[in-house]
Amino acid sequence: MELSKENGYTFIHPFDDPAVATGQGTIAMEIFKELPLVDYILVPIGGGGLATGVSTLAKLLNPKIRVIGVEPEGAACMKASLEAGKVVTLKSVNTIADGTAVKTPGAAIFPYIKENIDDIITVPDEDLIVSFLDMVENHKMIVENSGLLTVAALKKLDVKNRKIVAILSGGNMDVITMSSVVQQGLIMRDRIFTVSVLLPDKPGELSRVAATIAAQNGNVIKLEHNQFVSTNRSAAVELRITLEAFGSEHKQEILDALEKDHYRPKIVRTVI
Repeated sequence: MELSKENGYTFIHPFDDPAVATGQGTIAMEIFKELPLVDYILVPIGGGGLATGVSTLAKLLNPKIRVIGVEPEGAACMKASLEAGKVVTLKSVNTIADGTAVKTPGAAIFPYIKENIDDIITVPDEDLIVSFLDMVENHKMIVENSGLLTVAALKKLDVKNRKIVAILSGGNMDVITMSSVVQQGLIMRDRIFTVSVLLPDKPGELSRVAATIAAQNGNVIKLEHNQFVSTNRSAAVELRITLEAFGSEHKQEILDALEKDHYRPKIVRTVI
């Protein structure tokens, strides 16, 4: 804003500008060209520009269509504003969906949101992590956390036999964040987990544990050996094993096998 005043630049607001929202509304035209009989459109909401453009044009083309906005739980400024009937400012925002981490929605576009958005769904960050993993594995697409809001919202809707479009609004994610999200997604899906077992400090015990895991097709990623969990080392030392599994069912099979072999497995926090 300072540069605009000092140098006569044109300031273009990222969302609170009807002209910007109108441009974003062309997405609705693309949707109708490819899927004229669409029933639902899910659109991410941060400040509200994208949702304004999409919902306004969609309702002009088909008043019966339902347009649902999706916000992160930790930055649900639009939901709070709609409930209050006016634009409100959140005290703070906390979400990994940084593209929609907005404290105050746009005042200029708020009337269009009130008129054309049918509902707003909020999504926790945990659901975004799992959705990212699903998109990478199943669709080979990199979608940023804000763009994944609509995918995460799908499981909150009972819309069988309906034609639904979930707008993926971008793929702006750095490699470090991507790596962290993938790792957390694998942990949340029980594809990676850490188990603690107690075993005597004797030669051959490690190979016996490894054989039990191998028999269940578990893959060991990391081992941590703690000899000081007990004063009686011959009775028990702790072994923490980080494993790869196919999912929750496979994880339980590995735990059951360790229990059967009297290793008393205990799940602990996984740190890769």
